Amino acid sequence: MTSDQVGNLPASTTVLLGRKADLAEVRRLLAKARLVTLTGVGGVGKTRLALHTAADLRRAFGDGVWFVELAPIVDGGLLVHTVLEALGVHDDTGRDQSAVLVEHLRDRRVLVVLDGCEHVLDAAAELADRLLRVAPGLRLLVTSRERLDVEGEHLWQVAPLALPDPDRPVRRTAALELFADRAAAVVPGFALTGDNQQVVAEICRLLGGIPLAIELAAVRLRLLPLEHLRAGLDDTYRLLAAGRRGGLPRHQTLRAAVEWSFALCTEEEQDLWRRVSVFAGSFGLDAAQDVCGGALEVLGGLVDKSVLIGERGVDGVRFRLLEPLRQFGRDRLRALGEEESLRRKHRDHFVALAERGEREWFGPEQGRVQERTRQDHANLRAAVDHCLADPDGYDVGLHLVGTLWFYWIGCGALGEGRRWVDRVLALGTGPGPLRAKVLWVGGYLATVQGDLTAAVGMLEECRGYARKAGDRGALAYATHRLACTMLVGDDLDRAGELFDEAWGLYRALGLLDSNVLMARVELGIVALFREDLDLAGELCAGAKAEGEQHGEQWSSAYATWVLAMCAFARGEWDESEALARESLGVKRAFDDLLGVVLGIEVLAWNAAARGCADRAATLLGAAHRLWQSVGYPLFGSRYFGAPHGECERAVIGVLGEKAFGVALRRGMAFGLAEAVGFALGEAAVVAAVAEVPSPLTRREGEVADLVAGGLSNKDIAVRLVIAVRTAEGHVERILQKLGFSSRTQIAAWVAERQRAAG
Repeated sequence: MTSDQVGNLPASTTVLLGRKADLAEVRRLLAKARLVTLTGVGGVGKTRLALHTAADLRRAFGDGVWFVELAPIVDGGLLVHTVLEALGVHDDTGRDQSAVLVEHLRDRRVLVVLDGCEHVLDAAAELADRLLRVAPGLRLLVTSRERLDVEGEHLWQVAPLALPDPDRPVRRTAALELFADRAAAVVPGFALTGDNQQVVAEICRLLGGIPLAIELAAVRLRLLPLEHLRAGLDDTYRLLAAGRRGGLPRHQTLRAAVEWSFALCTEEEQDLWRRVSVFAGSFGLDAAQDVCGGALEVLGGLVDKSVLIGERGVDGVRFRLLEPLRQFGRDRLRALGEEESLRRKHRDHFVALAERGEREWFGPEQGRVQERTRQDHANLRAAVDHCLADPDGYDVGLHLVGTLWFYWIGCGALGEGRRWVDRVLALGTGPGPLRAKVLWVGGYLATVQGDLTAAVGMLEECRGYARKAGDRGALAYATHRLACTMLVGDDLDRAGELFDEAWGLYRALGLLDSNVLMARVELGIVALFREDLDLAGELCAGAKAEGEQHGEQWSSAYATWVLAMCAFARGEWDESEALARESLGVKRAFDDLLGVVLGIEVLAWNAAARGCADRAATLLGAAHRLWQSVGYPLFGSRYFGAPHGECERAVIGVLGEKAFGVALRRGMAFGLAEAVGFALGEAAVVAAVAEVPSPLTRREGEVADLVAGGLSNKDIAVRLVIAVRTAEGHVERILQKLGFSSRTQIAAWVAERQRAAG
């Protein structure tokens, strides 16, 4: 992947007009300063300027240019989580997330755009200050209505677009060009002419040259003639400016434009505008109808007026309010005293979404559940946050955090899930079924993270409550999860006893879901570690078949992984590799980092067994990097870790310490997508890896190829028309550079590079 492709900048859909000087100045500031903040009134174009600047600078940042949208978060405590998500950093450990971010950025050369910091200003300032002190290759480009007030911060005030001088003949400034561009999108054939540019100039002056205000006005040409548009704006602004010396202040111009746009909406559209402001991020049609009572034709009217932006979602079209318009709607909703009731409707809708997700998780809709829940992540966060801020909402918060276990654990959100579990448990101590569920979910999360002490504490509390209250469901789940802590803690006897106990409870209750299926898989792992491959295979083949019968993929993929382990233990490497690839493909789709890294481990072991030492070492490096984001590598278990250790020793024996280190570091440099792509042998990634420069000169590369072909030094000398002594010298230098001690190792290294190159 080339440097100008690294990052997550959204594609630009519009031309940036009138900002040539701004672009040049912001680039100049970023060349000398590590923190540049773009300030200005809402709607003036800070985000658009930041995005275009970042796009222009892609090639200057080898580790990428990254965009972090902060508007959807409601809690400054989620700032670091949001930044990590945007950077594609997966960390499901219990580590401090700020430390994880520091570690990720410390040695990288990156540009990070933090967009919309004003509502989390203190958290953003604290984070920026910390990151800039420890990551010398980091540049921050911030958009905010207020400065961060951090040492070394440079400010650039983003001014409204240039307007024509009212006392001179009209010239085509950027404001007029923007109006014409947006007007042509709704009135085909619209263009600036000698007949209309005076009126357009007056409209743009009334709007203060603020891009968002101009765009909101231009779209009105679908319904209003140009003169009527100017007259309506003129009347509104005269009223708003009345009594203010010097006219309407510029910082209030956008609000005035939004007020005017709001006034031109129907009563139904105004009501819906206010109501949809409770959403965080985007929202679907069903959510708009359930929470806000929004009819499709009213939503369509707001889209036509450019109040709402339509975008594609999993279940059809979704909608989004631009942040200044959302804030305006929220203020109107609050002024009418309706905000709290709407936030509760919002909460209840997303509680129902979580409940539906939990019901459908064990079944053919599992993949769509993951996608649907992910696209409403911001709204689910807002719902949990509202529950915990509402004195009457605590029980609902417990219920929501526990219900979302499938998302926290199954879809790569372990770290955030653990944060919510810890927070909600800390707010109350009273026993009950809702708390019990959060306890076993928290124990599950902590086990996967390798925090076994915390896991055992939560699970034993749950078991104590369950026995006292006669809650056999909670007892079954907690016992099952306690068995898992024993498994990763290498106590196979106790793990087996607890799994058997959990199985008995599950059967007596008639339960069947992904957790129950996982109990069979994990019991299969106990059998595998006891070297009872037949029993392990029987349990996991049964779990896989049952999962597939119900259309379940997530637990079934773990069963597939254990079957890959069994095949590897039998020396059936073709079968093992095929099963590991199958499991890894599913786990990638779910963003299940634990499942991904376990799959890569088995593929590394198979590569070593096949003699592909360089590939095996690269995969071990990729796994090493990913384990840092999951928790304790291989859970710190001697049973899980034994094949890994054997693989590492075998590879070092072939490559030598030096070449092993080179390949290991190559794998550690992979991002998640690259690691999975390489493990699955996907052409684009493998080709990119093959392009890694060889440490050998061109002539040394020729000699290495001939060594791999079985030629002696004398044969090489004849083939290349060089002295035998020269050929010997080349071979010695090749061995030295690669850290090898034998010609066989050179041959294996050449074969691996040729295989990787396809």
